[in-house]
Amino acid sequence: MLVWRICARRHASRAFTGDGARFYGGRWSPRGALVVYTAATLSLAALELLVHLDPDTVPGDLVAVAGEVPDDLRIEQISVASLPRNWRGYPAPQELQRRGLAWVRAVKSAVLSVPSAVVPPERNYLLNPAHRDFTRIRIGKPEPFHFDPRLWRSGR
Repeated sequence: MLVWRICARRHASRAFTGDGARFYGGRWSPRGALVVYTAATLSLAALELLVHLDPDTVPGDLVAVAGEVPDDLRIEQISVASLPRNWRGYPAPQELQRRGLAWVRAVKSAVLSVPSAVVPPERNYLLNPAHRDFTRIRIGKPEPFHFDPRLWRSGR
């Protein structure tokens, strides 16, 4: 299975370290936890990034980086049905960070499948760099990524 991240080229070498989540936290992890946020498809990775960007500050040097998760790697899963009603809210409910942190600390799997708050039927995959199987995930080379300029048109 391929998982995807999009980031500025200058961060590509660290895209799969978990540093971004460690410094800033995220929906599924508090600041301080090493977690790599990835998406099931490149298009979902684009949407996940897009919801956090101001059109005036979109980096011009974006790259897409794929990670290849071996088919035999154990993947834990969180279902939408097990989440609180407001799980898609912004800011995210702290319960989600607690669940993600519990997963990180338990170190039972290298991958946690969670629903996307942007497109709930689709999945994001959290990767735990502290898990022994994390090293089995093969990181691809960064490839240039550009948003379609029509996304920034206004006045329609």
